[in-house]
Amino acid sequence: MDLYLAGRRVLITGATGGIGRALARGFANEGCELVLLGRSLELLSALRAEIIEFSNVPVAVQAIDLALPGAAQAMADKFSTTDILINNAGAIRRGNLLEVDESTWRASWDLKVFGYINMTRAFIAPMFSRGVGVIVNVIGVAAERIDEGYVVGSSGNASLVAFTRAIGSRSIDRGVRVLGVNPGWVETPKALITLRERAGASLGDPDRWRELLKDQPRGRLITPDEIANVITFVASDRASAISGHVVTVDAGWAARA
Repeated sequence: MDLYLAGRRVLITGATGGIGRALARGFANEGCELVLLGRSLELLSALRAEIIEFSNVPVAVQAIDLALPGAAQAMADKFSTTDILINNAGAIRRGNLLEVDESTWRASWDLKVFGYINMTRAFIAPMFSRGVGVIVNVIGVAAERIDEGYVVGSSGNASLVAFTRAIGSRSIDRGVRVLGVNPGWVETPKALITLRERAGASLGDPDRWRELLKDQPRGRLITPDEIANVITFVASDRASAISGHVVTVDAGWAARA
């Protein structure tokens, strides 16, 4: 299926992580011009070189901390012709209300919650001026399957779901679609580190981490490509009627609660 994405400029935040990396490769395969954002110029440059090996698309990289004041507007000024914005940067630590102090809570939200809000605000203005654009917020299934032991993430993700629905419900009237995707537990390097630690503690052997996934749908984690495939589709004109909604990609996990 042709997604009609060739030539579009796609800006991806958190581009060097598992989902971000899969998104960069996926949009490159569709012939999109890429702008990749992250905190490590070394990792971004390595990803750029990797993409150039199999694709002829232009790839720009920018090392930046999107939690800093003014960072979002600086990126919107520099990459003002962005057609598709993918908000994907952010990591929130686990812990209950008594385990996560205020400074840690605020730092997590500065990058993910306010980072997404600020990037959307900065980029949607020029998109409105052109009368066309797409913003996809990569949020997380903890917004639906509320976890007291991940209270910072569940609360932040739920806020972003509401934000996405609120903005996207009206933005489409001005030619801009705003929508979200809630990934389930994805097989990223960070996830594997966590699983190996748990397997070492509970089973006495980090290499037995796959045994901890027996209750997961299909007995495994979701791959980054499975998430990227959905995001690439919903960002395309093939999904032109989707705005103000969040698509859950968790293999049914939230529905089992």
